[in-house]
Amino acid sequence: MTKAIMIQGTGSNVGKSMIVAGLIRACVKRGLNVRPFKPQNMSNNAAVTEDGGEIGRAQALQARAAGVPPHTDMNPILLKPQSATGAQVIVQGQIAGHQEAAAFGRNKSALMPAVLQSFQRLAAGCDLIIIEGAGSPAETNLRSGDIANMGFAGAAQVPVVLMGDIDRGGVIAQIVGTQAVLDSTDNALVCGFAVNKFRGDRSLFDAGRDDIVARTGWPSLGVIPWFDAAHRLPAEDVMDLPARARSKGAGCVIAVPRLPRISNFDDLDPLAAEPGVDLRIIMPGQPLPADADLILLVGSKATIADLAALRAEGWDIDIAAHTRRGGQVLGLCGGYQMLGKTIADPDGIEGEPGTVTGLGHLDIHTVMAPIKHLSLKTGVHPESGTELSGYEIHIGETSGPDTERAWLRFDGKPEGATSKDGLVRGCYMHGLFNADAFRAVFLSQLGAGSQLNFEAGVEDALDALALHMERYFDIDQLLALAKEV
Repeated sequence: MTKAIMIQGTGSNVGKSMIVAGLIRACVKRGLNVRPFKPQNMSNNAAVTEDGGEIGRAQALQARAAGVPPHTDMNPILLKPQSATGAQVIVQGQIAGHQEAAAFGRNKSALMPAVLQSFQRLAAGCDLIIIEGAGSPAETNLRSGDIANMGFAGAAQVPVVLMGDIDRGGVIAQIVGTQAVLDSTDNALVCGFAVNKFRGDRSLFDAGRDDIVARTGWPSLGVIPWFDAAHRLPAEDVMDLPARARSKGAGCVIAVPRLPRISNFDDLDPLAAEPGVDLRIIMPGQPLPADADLILLVGSKATIADLAALRAEGWDIDIAAHTRRGGQVLGLCGGYQMLGKTIADPDGIEGEPGTVTGLGHLDIHTVMAPIKHLSLKTGVHPESGTELSGYEIHIGETSGPDTERAWLRFDGKPEGATSKDGLVRGCYMHGLFNADAFRAVFLSQLGAGSQLNFEAGVEDALDALALHMERYFDIDQLLALAKEV
């Protein structure tokens, strides 16, 4: 018998992903076999799964909380924004095409069978599924054909706990207002509420909690204090980056330009956690710092468009000045492609067909191709002999003289490129900095030390989050409210 329950939010970034991860780890500690599920996600921070697909990174973290490998069924629909109005559509881990927002809104209900199929496969092998919604069910303009929130809850007949965010203010109105705009059928699916991100004396909100109960008739499952160790868990939302990378004021300075379509920025998590690293996310309108030891260009969902944005900010000039001063530059995936001499897109995968000039710091050329490279890999950093594991998730083939100075080997093959002067490097592999030994070597070359065990820190944070949920969230009531599916 498998039961399921869904956590929906009064808005985006109310902490649903973290709360679900904490609940999953807490239930696993109680001896339950648990799986995460998110019907539809929108994120350019994706994880590669063992079954050869991709899902949102939040579901990968939730799978880790459950103690199981990530699987494409955990996030059957993933939208990866490529422009202001369009996104690549991933169905059960594989590219299903590109759609503009308006077209997706009209057609999304056709994806419900795939969503339910994945959900049912997950349900066949566990005790409990904890489901995460997307955005808010109060977005009534999106209700028709919905597959992410109440549309899914109704189709799968799973109960819903509504999560509010007191940190942004107005949490009573968030929750009561959501009930006011939902129709009676959707309201009947809601079985309770909780309040997240409380700071200070929780008893000061007792009257507010009771007012919500009186106005909605929904029971409270908890008022959850701010979780201080949240920064130790991988971030999914790019909006979380500036706070996580808040300048420490000392240490090795790594500057990361915040490009519009930044993707797979989980590469930054281990660096942000390093006490000796001053990781700075440089927002538009700001110059790249002259005191940077390293400029790091991370992944992009639209390399050519982000390259144009980089130039519009004048960051290309800053990077050139940085290398003239002897500063180092590293490009990962899309950032690697930008550092080359040209990027060709003959099939118009990212927009109009054509070729653009790259930053020219690496003697390489990239040709975009419709085949997407998706794989988990193991490798080595030959210079130090340290072992690596990572993942590849990109389109495009890169070649040129500087690839003969590959600085990594993955699955026995050379990977990456290095400039003649050794100041500029790039590669397609993500996840390099998760390896403690390699990260220590890399940072030592920038004059910084490392004594951090990153992966153990993530596990410790998940365990601490589980204890946090046991203390402040009524998990017994949650399990009682969950229904058989």
